[in-house]
Amino acid sequence: MEPSAESTAPPAESLQNQVRRAVIWRSGSQIVGQIVSWASTFLVIRLLTPGDYGLVAMTGVVLLLLNMLNGHGLANALIQHGEVTRHQQRQVFGMLLMLNLLLGGLQFLLAPLAAAYYREPFVADLLRVQALLYVTTPFSSFAYALLARRMDFHRQAQVNLLSSLLAALAAIGGAYAGLGVWTLVLAPAVMFATRAIGMMTAARAWMWPSFDFRGAGHLARYGGVVAGASLLGFAQSQADILVAGRAFDAHAVGVYTTALFLTQIFTNKVVPPINEVAFSAYAKMRDDPAAVAQGFVRSVRVLMLIAVPFFVGLAVTAGPAVAIALGPKWSEAAPLVVLLGLAMPFMTLQALFPPAVDALGRPGTTAGTTAIGAVILPIAFLIGARFGIEGVAGAWIVAHPLLLAIVAARALPVIGLSAGAFLRAVAPAFGAGAAMAGAVTLAARVAAPLSPAPMLALSAAVGGMVYAGSLWLFARSAVLDAWAMLRKS
Repeated sequence: MEPSAESTAPPAESLQNQVRRAVIWRSGSQIVGQIVSWASTFLVIRLLTPGDYGLVAMTGVVLLLLNMLNGHGLANALIQHGEVTRHQQRQVFGMLLMLNLLLGGLQFLLAPLAAAYYREPFVADLLRVQALLYVTTPFSSFAYALLARRMDFHRQAQVNLLSSLLAALAAIGGAYAGLGVWTLVLAPAVMFATRAIGMMTAARAWMWPSFDFRGAGHLARYGGVVAGASLLGFAQSQADILVAGRAFDAHAVGVYTTALFLTQIFTNKVVPPINEVAFSAYAKMRDDPAAVAQGFVRSVRVLMLIAVPFFVGLAVTAGPAVAIALGPKWSEAAPLVVLLGLAMPFMTLQALFPPAVDALGRPGTTAGTTAIGAVILPIAFLIGARFGIEGVAGAWIVAHPLLLAIVAARALPVIGLSAGAFLRAVAPAFGAGAAMAGAVTLAARVAAPLSPAPMLALSAAVGGMVYAGSLWLFARSAVLDAWAMLRKS
């Protein structure tokens, strides 16, 4: 039997220290990378039009649908399985290559159909060029899996920083060069290509793929279940764009997706790197369910203490925040930011469950709850669209709390955590957030009228003091536990 490609003996460094170092590198690099990315994004938003963002949002639906099948589950199988030989690594690499080349060809062929659905002919041209992105996916996914198995996130972090910087430069250069909507194609292409090369080099993953898949059935099955859950997740994550793209013009869709971008910054940019580390850590602890449950509840408490003030603060300061961040031509986004910001804490909580459940070998649980969401959310958005683009945003407030309740009811027993323990973990953040929202709203009414910058500064000062004070008075133990976790975990 071929020897294992990497030792499975416990490393000298404790898992706690591995996780702490991984979180610091992965999250820290993500923060730095996102500062660079956000700076370029907000600059480019001022140079492009809502219509440009609307067109790219329409192509993003197709990209995400096919990317659900791009083999991410196969990469997760390499991470989750304890013993993986080098031959099996080559088999997974081969599967990733074949799968993504097929997906790229399929997107090229489907481009005219997508353009016809949206009644936007230019969508077909964008999709055909974007099909080249699939060439890079096998390399970055495969290398990421090898690095994650080793809990080696600092090399991954270095690559992500470099690719983010190069993509930001490409975006700024494209916008100033007058490329228009193609700027939004060029920047991710640069990021994907540089990340693929950098990841393969950092992971020392350059090897010949194997297209003999005998004996790799267990990896393919695990990957297939994860892919199935992800495919169902498409109906959740893109149902709003599918509905809005058909019902409204590119301008309205662009305003909506930009409001969504602002409100999902935390969920899309901060949570994923933490979940990557969490999945690897939970997989190593899968034989100790109590440790998984404890780690999950403490992670939820810490993340929500940070996330809730961001979301609620953004919702109650939407007017001045949009005016300062995006400029006057995006003022239509402010009412949507209010609605979406209030819904995002519930979506963020949902996103924290899959790493724990999947690492415990129960991806079918995630697939089941995702299937339920694939029914609930499209119905909500179809109803909301009858009331305009604001109705689509408002549907989030109704659908996501309901979906969170369903997700928690199914996932908490798998994790080994009671509903009461889960509610106690999130209650301090939501309670302090409600107090903050009331104080900021009252302060804004008393101080009005003010220009956007002073109003935002006043709201941030009042909101920050009330949120911190509420936690210290009524949930001091939660704050101290979160601080201890951040220092020692």
